[in-house]
Amino acid sequence: MTKTSAKPKRLRDLKGFGPRSEEILAEVNIHSVDDFMAIDPYQLYARLKATVKGTGLNSIYAIIGAREDRHWQEIKQQHKTEILFKLDELGLAPK
Repeated sequence: MTKTSAKPKRLRDLKGFGPRSEEILAEVNIHSVDDFMAIDPYQLYARLKATVKGTGLNSIYAIIGAREDRHWQEIKQQHKTEILFKLDELGLAPK
């Protein structure tokens, strides 16, 4: 039986995340991979921005990257403009 890539069990197992990511997400009541995958990435970013000091644009790239199993820098390079437009629509874009 060949082992296929299993669903990550812990938040720290998602691409680009680690123990500190788990701590930060816990501050906005995200405690599991299921919690993380169930919330819209932009809603999560808004909660983080309102709660966690120092939340910047790299956070939204990391959230989307972790959801898609891609590195946050790849997300930034390929999708920065569309993400910034979406953040602007939601009133979350940097000023």
